[in-house]
Amino acid sequence: MQMTITAKLKIKPTWDQIDLLKQTLYAYRSGCNYVSSLIFETKQLSQLKLHKMTYDVLRIEYLLRSQMAQSVMKTAIARYKSAKSNGHDWTKIAFKKAEYDLVWNRDYSLVQGLFSVNTLQGRIKVPYEAKGMERYFDGSWSFGTAKIVHKHKKFFLHIPVTKDVSEPNVNAIQQVVGIDMGINFTATTYDSHGKTHFFDGRSIKNKRSSYKHIRKQLQRIGTASSRRKLKKIGQRENCWMTDVNHSVSKALVDRYGANTLFVVEDLTGVRNVTERVRVKDRYETVSWAFYQLRQMLEYKAMLCGAKMIVVDPRYTSQTCPKCGYTEKDNRNKKIHVFCCKTCQYTTNDDRIGAMNLQRKGMEYIVEVTTQA
Repeated sequence: MQMTITAKLKIKPTWDQIDLLKQTLYAYRSGCNYVSSLIFETKQLSQLKLHKMTYDVLRIEYLLRSQMAQSVMKTAIARYKSAKSNGHDWTKIAFKKAEYDLVWNRDYSLVQGLFSVNTLQGRIKVPYEAKGMERYFDGSWSFGTAKIVHKHKKFFLHIPVTKDVSEPNVNAIQQVVGIDMGINFTATTYDSHGKTHFFDGRSIKNKRSSYKHIRKQLQRIGTASSRRKLKKIGQRENCWMTDVNHSVSKALVDRYGANTLFVVEDLTGVRNVTERVRVKDRYETVSWAFYQLRQMLEYKAMLCGAKMIVVDPRYTSQTCPKCGYTEKDNRNKKIHVFCCKTCQYTTNDDRIGAMNLQRKGMEYIVEVTTQA
């Protein structure tokens, strides 16, 4: 099967190149908005017909080169088709970010530490920071349509890279690890050897509470300056949370390695569940990036020869892993303790979740091997 992830590369243009890249990105964005307006008015999604309507204008008024004009049309069409396929109403799409779509080996290339890119005034070669990109040049990865992004006064290249990977055979799996994701512990694991590992989440929870407090103060002020700061804080918090999830998912994969079956809960409905949480605690719970952590764990597991499955989370924190008795009162959420009403087995409630997930992973292996 094929796996695609987005590699992020920092490019380091000179002052002259910065001006040229800015001009190109802004012209590209303006062209996208022009084509988007026509699509909205005419509901025309045929590139051939849009070419006749927009090509000369894009070339003459927006000063776009030929390939850029074609790319602008494709980008605008793709955005409307995506909105349509997702069931959204027909509304005008605005391109707000200064971005530029690039086709590999046509609009851009990466050779000997230089990023070659097409601009309004022809090709330029820009040095880039190769840190973390080395593995993508081993010949097993193919590069897709990238984006130049201007963010925080810096330029980045976001490149989708694709690789053929093979899932480990179920018969080759050597251990099963249940992973319970939560607030007080970002991840709690229980493996086939009966060992438990906790990834502390309290410091993360406290930092998110701090962000919430700052955000609340800025919202009360309500000035243009406070809104700008609010936006910056939101971006900073998202970057920090992404980094945390990268660190946790990497630590999990490094700890258990290849031929491991990771079992996690399907937490897609966590937002609806947490609407019942007290208002003062709701932000930390609802905004937690569980799904992002799950995605990162999945692709990192695949890269190292492991596998991840998602299971139904119902009763994983209420079922006793020793006697199987299930009751809501088995778990005391306030003190984070599980105590079985039947056999009196007592332990941390997050550990119980991980133990039950590990058991479901074992049942999955038995089911798959029996069917085979």
